[in-house]
Amino acid sequence: MNDHTEFDDTAESNLSPEPAAGPPHPINWNLLIAHDLEQELLVLNRWINWLRTEYGLPASEIPPMWHRHPELLWELSALHLHWLCAYDPEQDGSAPFGWHRDFSDARARLRDWVAASGTRRDRDRPTRQTPWPGEEQPPQIAEQVITDRDADFVQFVLDQVAARQAAEDAFFASIEANDVEPLGSAEV
Repeated sequence: MNDHTEFDDTAESNLSPEPAAGPPHPINWNLLIAHDLEQELLVLNRWINWLRTEYGLPASEIPPMWHRHPELLWELSALHLHWLCAYDPEQDGSAPFGWHRDFSDARARLRDWVAASGTRRDRDRPTRQTPWPGEEQPPQIAEQVITDRDADFVQFVLDQVAARQAAEDAFFASIEANDVEPLGSAEV
């Protein structure tokens, strides 16, 4: 058994997607609090594992390190939301057909994103950024061999949650530091 069982989204029991706890909603990854970020990444990872195995998708459409590429995160998140809406019990019977039509379009976009990002089945590098005139040239980025995708995903989630929590803590600390008097304590 691995050390990160709570994140183990590869177990056979996790291959089928779970029904949503509430109505499907768009996710703005930039605005999630640390706890919600963790939960949403785990749910998305579980669904992506189901999707790639259910449809036999190649790494040229969903690479192992999708989570390290924001362009793939946003695209796959939108596809997941669309799937949740299409298969909602309240939806009409033709909604899954629309999802499959849009899934075909999304697969073409995913191939484009993967080609542009440079991530592959067995190696990964951050997506190259093109500097505009007057901007600094980004440092050269070396590819890394992927040795344990699941361990990388767990570490990615932990790092993202820690960074988001630190930002939240700094925000609340700045409010407390600027708070001279509690409300209602001023003399009349």
